[in-house]
Order: sequence, then C-alpha cells, then structure tokens
Amino acid sequence: MRRLPVADPGLPDARSATRYLSWLIGRSGMTIGTAVVLAVAWMGCQSLVPAMVGRAIDAAAREHGRALLGWALALFGVGVVQALTGISRHRFAVVNWLGAGFRTVQVTVRQANRLGSSLPRRLAAGEVVAIGTSDINHIGGAVDVAARGTGALLAVTTVTVLLLRTSVPLGLVVLVGVPALMAVVSGLIRPLHRRQQAYREQQGRLTGQAADLVTGLRVLRGVGGEAVMVARYRAQSQALRAAGVRTAAVESLLEAAQVLLPGTFLVLVTWLGARSAADGRITVGQLVSFYAYAAFLVAPLRQLTDSIDKLTRGHVSARRVVAMLRMRRDLPDPPVPVAPPGGDLADPESGVRIVPGRLTAIVAEDPADAARIADRLGRYAPGATLGGVPLTELPLAVVRERILVAENEARLFSGRLRADLDPYRSGRLPQALAAAAAQDIVDGLPHGLDSVVAERGRSFSGGQQQRLRLARALVADPEILILVEPTNAVDAHTEARIAERIRAVRAGRTTVVCSSSPLVLRHTDRVLHVRRGRVVAAGTHHELLAGEPGYARVVLRGDRP
Repeated sequence: MRRLPVADPGLPDARSATRYLSWLIGRSGMTIGTAVVLAVAWMGCQSLVPAMVGRAIDAAAREHGRALLGWALALFGVGVVQALTGISRHRFAVVNWLGAGFRTVQVTVRQANRLGSSLPRRLAAGEVVAIGTSDINHIGGAVDVAARGTGALLAVTTVTVLLLRTSVPLGLVVLVGVPALMAVVSGLIRPLHRRQQAYREQQGRLTGQAADLVTGLRVLRGVGGEAVMVARYRAQSQALRAAGVRTAAVESLLEAAQVLLPGTFLVLVTWLGARSAADGRITVGQLVSFYAYAAFLVAPLRQLTDSIDKLTRGHVSARRVVAMLRMRRDLPDPPVPVAPPGGDLADPESGVRIVPGRLTAIVAEDPADAARIADRLGRYAPGATLGGVPLTELPLAVVRERILVAENEARLFSGRLRADLDPYRSGRLPQALAAAAAQDIVDGLPHGLDSVVAERGRSFSGGQQQRLRLARALVADPEILILVEPTNAVDAHTEARIAERIRAVRAGRTTVVCSSSPLVLRHTDRVLHVRRGRVVAAGTHHELLAGEPGYARVVLRGDRP
C-alpha cells in the first residue's frame, strides 16, 4: 500500500492554475502514467468487443464451428483482461485523486504557516476552510480524469478506425459527429465555469461569516446584536442558495446533453447501419457490430464530457489555491539575511529594552500599547532589534525559533491534548503543566493527556484554555518568551502560583510578561511602565509602586483581592 500524504509535497508551480494542475500531475507521474496505460487497455478491450461479436456471428451464420469457438475464446480472454485492467485502473485512480488532494492540503497548510499573522489580513477564514473542504475534491477529480479521458479518447479513435475500415459512410459519421458533440458540450462548460466561480466566492464569504458568528456569539448576545447578524446571515445564505440553483441549472443541462446527444448519435448510427445491411453492403454480423459500437460510444463520450466538466471545476479550485500560494508575508525575509546576533531585545519606538536572562514585565496604561509592543518584539510588526540588528534583517525562521509570543488569541487545536501541548515529545510537559497550574485540568479528563480536544478547545473554560496555552508555550522553551496577559482569566490564588512557578521554570531564560497584575509583578526582576506607547519609568515593582503614582494607579486598579 502507498502511504499518503507524502513526506515532502515539493515546491508547487503557482504561476497559474493550469501550471499548478500540471505540477500535481508531474508529482504523481508514475501512478498517473500507470493509470493511463490501464485506462487505455481497459477502454481498448471494450472497443474490440463489438468487432469480435460481429465476427463470431458471421462465423456462426457460415457454420464455421472452429472459427466460432476461436472468437468465443478470444472474447473471453478480452473480457478477463478488461476486468483486471478496470479494477487496477480504479485503484490507481483513487491513489491519484487522494494524492492530489493531500498535496494541495500540504502546500496550503505550509503556506498558511509561512504567512502566519499575515494570513487573516489577506484571506478570509471561509476561503481557507473552503480550500480544505471542497477545492481539494475538485482538484483531485481533475487529476484523476487525466487517465480516464485519455483512455476514452483512444477508444473513440479505435472505434472510428474500425468503422472506416468496414463502412466509410458510418466511419465518417463518427469522425464528424464526435467533435460536434464535444463542441456542444463545451458550449455549456463556459457558463458553468462562470457560475461555479461566483458560487465558490459566495460560499467562501458565507463560511467565513459562519465562523465569525460562532466565535463571537457570546458577545453578540451580550450587546443584543444576535438577531441582526442572524438576519444578515439568512439573507446571504439565501443568496448562496440562489447562486447554487443557477449553477445547478447549467449542470442539469450538461447532464441532459451527456445523455441526449450520445443517445441521438446511437440512433443515427444504428439507423444507417440497418439501411446498409438491408441494401446488402454489410453483413448481419457487421450490423450487430455497428449497433454495439454505437451503444459502446455512449460510455467514452460521457467520459470525455465528464473529463471536461471535472477539469473545469478543478481549474476554478486551482485558481483559488494558486491565489493563496502567491500571497506574501507582510514582513518577508530579507534578500541578504544576517547572522543571528546576541544581546538585548529592544523596541526603539517605545523605548522598551529587554535584558537577557531576566524576567521583565511591561505595564501599559492602555493594554493595546503592550500588545503592539509585543507584536514588534516578536517581528509581527517592524521596529524591534536584537543586539542592535533589526529583526526584519534576520530570517523569519530564526526569529520564530528564538522568540515566541504567546497571546490570548491563540487557540487549542483539535486532536489529542498531548500532541497539542508537546508535539515533539520534548519531555518538558510535566514541568510545564505544573508551572501553568494545569495538572488538575489533565487529571479531570477521562483519558488524561490522550483525551481528544474539541474544536478551538471549546470543552474547556476560558481559564482552563489560558493555562493550557501557557503550558504549551513553556514546553516550547524558547530563548525569549513573551507572554501577553497570561493570567487574566484565572483566580487570584492560581495566578499567584503561576507567577511564582514561571519565575522558577524560566530561570536564566529571557521572559517578558505584559500584565498589570501585582500578583505577577511582584515576582519579576524589572518592570517597564508604558504610557501613551512610551516607557516613562523602569525599576522593580516595589520601587515603582512607591515612587510612581501613575504606575500605582494602573496596578492597584487591576488588583484582585
């Protein structure tokens, strides 16, 4: 059995949708080539059956028993080959379909990781969800039909040649009729393409709105906006339904054409063959062969029209994937990155300077100022330096490895809790759970760390999610850890334990805490007081509490008895 997905999907060709689909076909060249050979053999065997049946009938009419037996055995052999190649072709078709879908998932997830914080600003959540749910199916289908379409085309060619050798008029009917049928079907593909694209865009927007509604439902209820948002969602849902009906109308015409046109073609070829047999131009066996050929042509013709349809759908979906793959980060890697230096992490815009190896707190009168400083220190926005070198001149991978920003907007991932908190089995998880006061959460789960986390961690309370996110950040154990309000959702007793244990577990490492809680600040080495985006005072918690009235107001306002 072949393992999917593959370890390395490769570097996709994102210059256009056609090039991306070609890249997918090239990455699965061996299996697609095998599927093409099997499809050619499968359809080729089917195209030979009518001729062999006609020869067998003619042999029986002439009372040639040995010839009849020979054709019967040949027909049996062709049937066995057809069955074996059909089964094998289908297996390879499934492999190709899954391979294209999995590779698309891999390259889009990798791109999402590269974009990082830039992704939500450049692409709606609904678009990302739609790529992973519907687009991968269409792309897989487009890659899969490469084999079936090739086999169907060869089968039509084979039948045309056989008919031309038997009867030139009938062969010419097939030779002219098949392209005419393809032209009619292709005329329906273009409007279907446009409507599918419009439907896909509306679907992505509606999916994103649904995700936003689920996330902010509690807030909407609190401000009384639930009814307004529901009405807006209902209206957009109806618009999407109408777009779906318009798309289905063209699809129904296409399906009808796929049945009606080949059926009409079958009637025409059968009628012409009967006229030729009545005039004595062909034998009875040849008449049977003509009818069988006409009936057989329905299948490859439908395969060809289905291939056009799937290629069109796949092209629409590939265009979406390519648009995502061509996006660039807000802060891309520098053309000539410098070697990562040591020294202080600083934000010249605010005057924040973090001394290595110490636990530093940032207390801002406006919490948004602290969040913006954390973004700059983590290279989510330009401005910060490390050892005097701007972070924008360092490779992003190096910055992410050395600096970790853990904020409350982070989410728990679905799946087993152990894999979420410690994906690389570092062995630091027990210590991190103890430091984050989260061991009781694990103990309360039915299967402990092997319990499955619900989507976005909704099965946990806000305080439990916060403690688990903190444990995940401590497991990562980066050189510089920046925690944004890591304890604002827990009770005072738990907060005091967490603050004390963070200091112990991060001893000798650089840690920054953005918080105004005195329970946290009393365990820090140094505190920076920020007002209007600038550092106005620095010192220990007790020094600032005694000498800075503004600092005392901010801290005591946030004190929780």
